[in-house]
Amino acid sequence: QVQFVESGGGLMQSGGSLRLSCATSGVIFRIFAMAWYRQAPGQQRELVARVTSGGGTNYADAVKGRFTISGDDAKNTVYLQMNNLKPEDTAVYFCNSDPSLPDYWGQGTQVTVSS
Repeated sequence: QVQFVESGGGLMQSGGSLRLSCATSGVIFRIFAMAWYRQAPGQQRELVARVTSGGGTNYADAVKGRFTISGDDAKNTVYLQMNNLKPEDTAVYFCNSDPSLPDYWGQGTQVTVSS
């Protein structure tokens, strides 16, 4: 069964750090690139960071140098370490494969950054 279960969001002040976690099935984790997406109020969902099964990473320009995506094969879990958070990082964060599986979006985890 395909599932993406996100956790770790919260309310932080500008400049703070959070680590998001996403648990998924082993099949998805081994076959697809994994990615974190976010959706701010009134905005379209956007890809923030991706990691391939080989460990290669890519980041949106807005988060480059501040966010780090990583994966734990043994736990079938993908992480997003977010440092130096800014108010514009406020959004619901989702994980999914890349390309995404449209029928399997999870609930996401809310990240709110106050100035």
